Amino acid sequence: MKNVRIPIPAIGFAPPVYVCRRASVPFTLDGNLNKGFWADAPYTDLFEDIEGPHMPVPRFPTRAKLLWDDENLYIGAVLDGDEIWGTVTGRDEVIFHDNDFEVFIDPDSDTQQYYEFEMNVLNTVWDLFLPVAYRDGGDALNGYDIHGLKTAVAVNGSINDPSAENRSWSVEIVMPFKALTECLAKKGAPDPGDYFRLNFSRVQWKVDVVDHAYRKRTKPDSSDPLPEDNWVWAPTGVINIHYPELWGFLFFAGEGQEEKDFSIPEDEYRKWELRKLYYAQNIYEELNGCFSASLEELTQILKEYSPTEVNAGVADLPYRVTAAAHTYEISCPSADGNGELVLFGNGKVVKK
Repeated sequence: MKNVRIPIPAIGFAPPVYVCRRASVPFTLDGNLNKGFWADAPYTDLFEDIEGPHMPVPRFPTRAKLLWDDENLYIGAVLDGDEIWGTVTGRDEVIFHDNDFEVFIDPDSDTQQYYEFEMNVLNTVWDLFLPVAYRDGGDALNGYDIHGLKTAVAVNGSINDPSAENRSWSVEIVMPFKALTECLAKKGAPDPGDYFRLNFSRVQWKVDVVDHAYRKRTKPDSSDPLPEDNWVWAPTGVINIHYPELWGFLFFAGEGQEEKDFSIPEDEYRKWELRKLYYAQNIYEELNGCFSASLEELTQILKEYSPTEVNAGVADLPYRVTAAAHTYEISCPSADGNGELVLFGNGKVVKK
């Protein structure tokens, strides 16, 4: 089977859900999560390999927690492990050349106009805005800054010292809602019950200790480093974090609301069925030089190119597929019957 540019994930649609509670005590930024501000915020599940639970368990645990108020989204994370090191010191340099912690936010679940943020143990940051996902021909705006961003790191150990009693490092990140909703019709803080799509990633390089310093482990007979490990909150089923349709759900809870009050909307499951046909369209175009208006042809592509049975077909819905020389649309009715969900040829999915 031919390798394709946009592979079909090896996992189905089962994103994790986090119910974000409102902050109830004043916040002090110091990178430490062992304080009253975070006491009522539950941790996420431990991060998994980006490809899914069928892969080996990460060798170091990672987990995060979140809170919100009328101005900001607060993110905290603890990265366990004794390999605590960093080298990148310039803002907007490529942080993932070090071990790092990353945040991805799509505030309206359309898989476009989303935010990427990375930081290392030296509290060096890199923030980007992606108008369109890379796979759909987009480029990141590297000069974009999250206005009002605040970050801090706390280290349980010592940086760049393999001989120290290194245990973990933790981060705190404050992101103003004004910065995260600039591209939305509804700007500012969410209302209780609203949700963002969100993912976290931890990049961890395999290292050896050489001359009392950490050195990236290299490939045999090469100076190139071994591939980094990617540990995430919401696996994407491929070694590519830029599959926003598989990121987790961050629900914003109001007073008195609990986790049982929130569930993934039915329209999001229908968007996933459209997304599988999106994968098929892109594979079909790669093979044939054009898009297909045939649901039968697209479902056959899914059967042939899905790495597992889980995505080898679509649910029984009244789909509409149209195609032109260089684009296409795929749609189905919304769950409430008062509109339709449309996935466009540029990858964006909306309710109309």
